[in-house]
Amino acid sequence: MTPYDRTVSAGEPPAPIPGARLLFSIDPGVSYLNHGSFGAVPIGVQRAQQRLRDEIESNPLRFFTQGLSDRVVHTRRHIAAFLGADPEGSALVANATTGASIVLNSVRLESADEVLLTDHSYGAVAIAARRRCRRAGATVRTVALPLAASDAEVVSRIRTALRPGRTKLLIIDQLSSATAMTFPVRAITAAAHEHDIPVLVDAAHVPGMLPVDVDSIKADFWVGNLHKWAFAPRGTALLSVAQQWRRRIEPPVVSWDQELGYPQSVEHQGTLDLTPWLAAPTGLFTLRTLGWDTVRGHNAALAAYGQRVVGAALGARELPEPGDNEVSMRIVPLPAGLASTPPEAQALRTHIADKLAVETAVNAWGGRGLLRLSAQVYNRPEEYDRLAERLPELLHDYRR
Repeated sequence: MTPYDRTVSAGEPPAPIPGARLLFSIDPGVSYLNHGSFGAVPIGVQRAQQRLRDEIESNPLRFFTQGLSDRVVHTRRHIAAFLGADPEGSALVANATTGASIVLNSVRLESADEVLLTDHSYGAVAIAARRRCRRAGATVRTVALPLAASDAEVVSRIRTALRPGRTKLLIIDQLSSATAMTFPVRAITAAAHEHDIPVLVDAAHVPGMLPVDVDSIKADFWVGNLHKWAFAPRGTALLSVAQQWRRRIEPPVVSWDQELGYPQSVEHQGTLDLTPWLAAPTGLFTLRTLGWDTVRGHNAALAAYGQRVVGAALGARELPEPGDNEVSMRIVPLPAGLASTPPEAQALRTHIADKLAVETAVNAWGGRGLLRLSAQVYNRPEEYDRLAERLPELLHDYRR
């Protein structure tokens, strides 16, 4: 392994955003370099959600029966406007995986049909697709997309993999979780629509990280989490559905608003805790107050810095480019033989956390371990420096 040398490998990191670290309750004894997995809710948003919880408990009947639907609609419109989505075609859901399951259960599948994924698809979405296909007697097929593939190559490979008449749904990530790669979803959608194949864009990491105009993508379905990069409480996502599909959407639970149709039929599920949704606009307010361009620029530059210093420390010869320099997550390939399976990846992530007090994401992809580093406004360059200094020795000892 190459000795760590910040001056040679990394260049200058971005300057911190003044006061941003104080907005979060992250344990100061932990370097939290894994915002991408579960996000981190600003203190002000936590308090806004707690006020909503207090409101519920002060009079539960009043909260659930007087004006709640209007509040949900107002919140949905606010979030949809932020994302460039049609509010009448949007529904608030718990997370991107929930949205993907709703879509899978709403697309008709028969025994000769298939759902097409890529090898970058999120694990839980792939599991949901396999279960849905198993029940219908259909199949799941996966197209391989190399880490270094250009946008043109990605579109070409997917176009070649499509089977008109058999492919009933294409699921494509806008920004993949395990590999932190962006994909040209607008061009991919257009290619699929040449054969009338519907497209679900899994944009779990996009809201708050990347600028997006959902309607301009023209996908049949698009779903993104607000609780990762848009500072919303966990359990907040938006599912956008094209006009021609809205009457076919099957909600996960049938409740009192079923006859109203989509989106109310999806959003109304009895005593579901809606405080994350109602507090989400406070998260967007926090993002705007910090300056969204400032946050995005800081996070992207810091993630790139972290990738460079840790990659240099591990002697990585090539560091995968994400396809979009604005992303706030970067991956560093681990030495061969480490974290090559999901259980091994989970064990290594836990070991790094326990021994170094650093939270990261470790994923197994294509038989290779990938260390994923996130950057958020509460992170500092020295956190990545310390990881770079200590990780090589830890991995050396771990392999023995």
